[in-house]
Amino acid sequence: MIQYIWLVPLFPLLGVVINGLFGRQYIKEKAHWVAIPATALSFLVALGVFFEVVAGKTLNWDLYTWVAVGDFTATLGFLVDPLSAVMMLVVTFVGFLIHVYSIGYMHGDSGYYRFFAYMNLFMFSMLTLVLANNYFLMFLGWEGVGLCSYLLIGFWFEKKSAADAGKKAFVVNRVGDAGFLLGLLLIWSSFGSLRFSEVFEAAGQTLEVGSTLATAITLLLFLGAVGKSAQLPLYVWLPDAMEGPTPVSALIHAATMVTAGVYMVARSNPLYNLAPLSMDVVAWVGALTAVFAASIALTQNDIKRVIAYSTISQLGYMFLAAGVGAYASGIFHLATHAFFKALLFLGAGSVIHALRGEQDIRRMGGLLPHMKITGYTFLIAALANAGIPPFAGFFSKDEILFAAISSGRPFSFYLWALGALGAFGTAFYMFRLFFLTFTGESRVDRHVAHHLHESPPNMAIPLAILGLFSVIAGFAGFPPEKGLYHRFVAPVFEGGHNLEKAAHAPAPPEALMAFISVLIAASGIVTAYLFYLRRRELPDRLAQRFHGFYQLLFNKYWVDELYQAIFVDFGKWLCHRLWGFDDRVVDGAVNGSSWLTIAFSWGSDWYDLRIVDGVVNRIADVIQGGSQVFKRAQTGLIQNYILAMALGIFAIVTIYLFL
Repeated sequence: MIQYIWLVPLFPLLGVVINGLFGRQYIKEKAHWVAIPATALSFLVALGVFFEVVAGKTLNWDLYTWVAVGDFTATLGFLVDPLSAVMMLVVTFVGFLIHVYSIGYMHGDSGYYRFFAYMNLFMFSMLTLVLANNYFLMFLGWEGVGLCSYLLIGFWFEKKSAADAGKKAFVVNRVGDAGFLLGLLLIWSSFGSLRFSEVFEAAGQTLEVGSTLATAITLLLFLGAVGKSAQLPLYVWLPDAMEGPTPVSALIHAATMVTAGVYMVARSNPLYNLAPLSMDVVAWVGALTAVFAASIALTQNDIKRVIAYSTISQLGYMFLAAGVGAYASGIFHLATHAFFKALLFLGAGSVIHALRGEQDIRRMGGLLPHMKITGYTFLIAALANAGIPPFAGFFSKDEILFAAISSGRPFSFYLWALGALGAFGTAFYMFRLFFLTFTGESRVDRHVAHHLHESPPNMAIPLAILGLFSVIAGFAGFPPEKGLYHRFVAPVFEGGHNLEKAAHAPAPPEALMAFISVLIAASGIVTAYLFYLRRRELPDRLAQRFHGFYQLLFNKYWVDELYQAIFVDFGKWLCHRLWGFDDRVVDGAVNGSSWLTIAFSWGSDWYDLRIVDGVVNRIADVIQGGSQVFKRAQTGLIQNYILAMALGIFAIVTIYLFL
C-alpha cells in the first residue's frame, strides 16, 4: 500500500479538476458528490499507508526530476515516515469530516461548486507539503495553502470585509514566506541540496552547534513559520480570516495552513538542534504568543474570533514545545488540537447557522435545550481545549508544560509560568464562551428564537465523531513520553542535543506538575462560572474599574491600528510624495507646462528650450533643442565645413599655447 502514496494528494487534485472545469455548468449543487468521495478515498489510502508505517515500513521515493537547472535539481518525491504519516492522517480525516459538514452549511450558496473546488485544492496543497521529501516541493505546498487561504477567506468577495481579509492574509504571509525562501536559498548554498535526507545527514558535518550559519538558516525558516502559523508579530491575518465560511475556518485552523509552520520546524529538527539560539527564539515566541492571544480572547464577543485567538494561543504552545526540544509533544498537541479545534469551529458554525448568521455571543444564551448535540459536543471541545482530564488536550498540553519546566535552561521556569498563565486564560475564555452561548437566559432575537433547531445530520454527525476523538485521542500519548504515539514517532526526533540535556536536568515530579496544570485550568473554569453564571455583574464592574486595561484587551492592543498607521497609512503618504517627485521632477510638470523655458532665435526662427521639465524630459529637450541649433550649421556647402574645421584648429592651438 505504501507505494500508492501518490494517490493521497492525487484524489483531491482530481476533485479540483472536475469541479473546476465542469462545476459551474454541469455539476453545480452536486459538487459535493465529487469533492467528498475524493477526500474519502484520500483518507482510506492514507489509513492503509499509516498502518504500514506502524508495521515499520518507510519510504523516501523520487518519482521524477522536476527541475534541473545547472547544478540545481529538485525532484517530485514523497517521504513517508512516522511524522508525515501522523500529519497525513490528521489532514485527510479531519478534512473529510469538514467536507461532509460543509454540505449542510453551504447549501444554497451560489458559489457551491467553487467552494468545494477550493477546499479540495486546500487538501491537495497541504498533503503535498507534509508528504514532500525536499524543501522545494514543500515550498510548492507551502505557497499552495497560502493561495487557498486567500481564495477561501475572501470566498464571499462581494463583501468588502471578506475581500480585505483575504488580501491581508496574502500580504502578511508574503513577509514570512520571504524569510522561508531566503532560508531555502541558504540551505542550497550550504549543502548543495534541498532534499531532507541529504541536508540532515550533512548538517552534523557542515554546521557546528551554535554557528552563525545554523542560526541564520533556522531563524529564516522560523520567520516563514511565524507567518504561516500566525505567531507574534505576524498573527494579525488569522482573526480576520473569520470572514470566510465557517468550514474554511475549521480547515485552516485544524488541519491545514496554520499547522504547516509547526510541521516544518519539527521536520527540520536536525537543523534546529544545532542552533540553540534559534530554539530559544522559537520557545519565547511561542510562549509569549500563547499568553498574548489568550489575553485578547478574554474580552472578544464574536464567537469565531474567540476561537481564532484560541488557535493562535495553542499554536504558541506547539512552538514552545519545539523550542525546548520536545518536538514529539508539539506534534502530539497539533494532532489532538485538530480534533477539538475543528469541533469548536463546526460547533460555532452550527450555532451561526441556527441563528441565521448571528455571531455576537451577547445575543445568544440558553441554546443548550434547543441544540443538545451542538451544545454537548462544544462542551467536550471546551474541556479538551482547557486541558481537563481525560480529554485529549490535557495529555498534550501537560506534556508541553512539563517539557518547558524540565528543559534544564536558566529561563525554563519563566517559560512554564507563561504557559501556565495561558492555560488559565484558555480555560476562562473557553467557558466564558460556552456559558454565554449555551446557558443562562436567552438573549436571542425573538424573531429567530421561535425557529431554533439542531443542525441537520450531515452537520451533526461530524460533530459527534470529532467529539469522540476529542475524548479518546489523548490516550495515544499515555503514559507521557512512553505512549503508543511517542514510541511511534521517536525515530524521527532521535539525536537532539536539547533532548539529551533535558533528560539529565533535574525536574519536579511529573504527577505534581500535572496536578498543578489541572488546578490552574479548573481555576479558570470556576472563575468563568462565577463571572457569567453566578455574579454576572462582576465583568462589567471590573471593566469599569480597570477601564484602561479592559480597553487594551478589547481593542487587541491596537496592533491592527499600529500596523495600519505604519505600513498602510505611512506607505500611502510616502508613495504620494514619491509620485509627486516622479511626476514633477522625473516626468515633468503637471498638465504639460514647464517650470522654466528659454526662448531664442536663429535667423528668422524662434525656438523654446525647456530648462526644467523633469529629468527624463529635460535630457530629451536639451538634445532636441541643441539639434535645432546645430542643424543650421549643416549647410551642405563644403567651404563652410572647411572654414569650421579651420576655426576649430585655430581655437585648439590657441588654447594649447596660451592657456
